[in-house]
Amino acid sequence: MSTVAARLAAVRERISQACAKAGRNPHEVKILAVTKTHPAAMVEEAVAAGVDAIGENRVQEAAVKRPAVRLDTSWHLVGPLQRNKAKKAIELFDVIATVDRVALADTLEQFLAARHKVMPVMVEVNLGREPQKSGALEEDVQPLVAHILQRCPHLELTGLLTVPPYHPDPERSRPYFRRLRELAQHLAARWHVKPLELSMGMSEDFWVAVEEGATWVRLGRALFGERR
Repeated sequence: MSTVAARLAAVRERISQACAKAGRNPHEVKILAVTKTHPAAMVEEAVAAGVDAIGENRVQEAAVKRPAVRLDTSWHLVGPLQRNKAKKAIELFDVIATVDRVALADTLEQFLAARHKVMPVMVEVNLGREPQKSGALEEDVQPLVAHILQRCPHLELTGLLTVPPYHPDPERSRPYFRRLRELAQHLAARWHVKPLELSMGMSEDFWVAVEEGATWVRLGRALFGERR
């Protein structure tokens, strides 16, 4: 068994424990391997081990890496997206998980409409209101969701994503995960859409996120170890 496969097995076991605690089915939780700075060979090892998708933070890095990966998988953009990279992003990624403003949604809609293509997207929410982070503030989420649903027919809203303020105690992330779940439930009821996916939880707190309803966890260090 490869190192990544062994770490993935340990992650799945911890997810199963968290699901048992929360009364959830572990099959509801998908693993996004975030391969920032890791080479294409490491991506292939993760895909071969059985991760559900690959996450990249930067369009430029994916542009080099994805063509070099021979195994088929879904690629998610999980870093902030500037409008001038939107055209390239829709060519490289299968999911844009960090839509955080109307202007970006409109730019993506324009490029997707020209290609007669519909793309799954998530709305990123900055629940911690941290100025250094991307993501829509909570009060801006409902207007953004309304705009996507009413004005962007080539964007398929599938979920919400958040990154809580970092704290060494993973329990400090719990209120943010719980709030994202509540927000997703409210939005789904308000707009009569199917339940939204919840992309939340990283290597330092993913089991807490699973207890609070995460359907995607984004893992780098837990699968690949510390970056060199």
